[in-house]
Amino acid sequence: MPIPRRALVAAAVALVLPLSACGSGDSGGSTDASGRIEGDITFQTWNLRANFKPYFEGVVADFEKKYPGTHVKWIDQPAEGYADKISADAAGGTLPDVVNVSPDLVAPLAKAGLALDLDKSAARYKKEYLAGAWAGHQVPGMTGTYAFPWYLNTGPLFYNKSLFEKAGLDAAQPPATYDELFIDALRLADKSDGKVATLANVPTIEDFGRYGVELMNKEGTAFSFNDAKGVQLLTKYKELYDAKALDPQALTATPESSGKKFLTGAVAMNPGSALDLGNFKKQAPNLYKNIGITDQITSTGKVNMYVMGVMVNARTKHTPAAVAFAHFVTDAQNQMSFAKKVAIFPSTAGSLDDPYFTKEDGTDETRVRVAAAKSLKNAVNYTPVLFSEQMKTALRNEVAKALQGKQSPRTALDNAVKACDTLLRQQG
Repeated sequence: MPIPRRALVAAAVALVLPLSACGSGDSGGSTDASGRIEGDITFQTWNLRANFKPYFEGVVADFEKKYPGTHVKWIDQPAEGYADKISADAAGGTLPDVVNVSPDLVAPLAKAGLALDLDKSAARYKKEYLAGAWAGHQVPGMTGTYAFPWYLNTGPLFYNKSLFEKAGLDAAQPPATYDELFIDALRLADKSDGKVATLANVPTIEDFGRYGVELMNKEGTAFSFNDAKGVQLLTKYKELYDAKALDPQALTATPESSGKKFLTGAVAMNPGSALDLGNFKKQAPNLYKNIGITDQITSTGKVNMYVMGVMVNARTKHTPAAVAFAHFVTDAQNQMSFAKKVAIFPSTAGSLDDPYFTKEDGTDETRVRVAAAKSLKNAVNYTPVLFSEQMKTALRNEVAKALQGKQSPRTALDNAVKACDTLLRQQG
């Protein structure tokens, strides 16, 4: 793909073109998907051709065979600039009929009237998908669902058993709660004289969500992660940072740099997926021998889920064919086939009960896959659909100031919420 480590979520920039201009008027197709399935449609994916060309060609061929009056043109866009490409196509009236999207990409398109509301046009398919996945492309402040859920991902926390043992901690009992995590992290830093951090990344919006912070009001008009719980989490991270239990370079860390720190033993815990185990085997065999695998830490009982979707352009001239194809790509059979080609998970109800996702064979790979599949059944996407890349940057900058002692955690989060609310108003 290559599939990003943090679960196929794009580093998509906020779509800031005046898309509402394209959402007005009555040009375009019908929202009625019940007619004859025929016509030429275009299907756009997101950086998938290089690794999965035969798979997608097969899906297209199977669909055209099932519906002889159809023709699907498959196009693939590179990861770089994907959000900008969608924005330009939306503004220019050239958006493909069926589009691979993430929740943050679908939100401005839905607001502009360019994403078909599947609750109206394809409600009969809703029961085929996990409830949390179907809700993944709903937009606060709007009624409706604006993309079929496609592949999901989540992952465990990996930890270095050897580092835990050197600090006098029980490697068979890794932290299961935030309180335990903070206690163990301070112990690891103290016993290693600040040479071993437990965490390598500053808290992101999904971390606040996992901690149980209410991120946004239900109307989708304002953020609220500066509540008492949010301040408490950032205060804890400040304590870790001061003790070097949070890596000193966390302020500028990327998933790649954090991964390298974990590989070299400078960091004791790191999130990941089954994809990472092969990397550990090749690049750090000593780490692989000492690898521990545990669940994501959460105060809500629900892990974080990343979700990709397939949106239907509300302006398509062939609504029945476009809806039928978007459903076909994301149906149980095709999702299961795709999941066996790469370490992702289907969003279709019942698929995670397949032996492929429930039976272990003694390998770490299947252990991770089985654990992740089990956790996905009630997982949620903590990142608000309306939380843009600009907002992520604003939060990160304010968090950095708090960790460096330039402002209090309360002030940092107040400032972050103020900045994000301003950006939110600019979106709408």
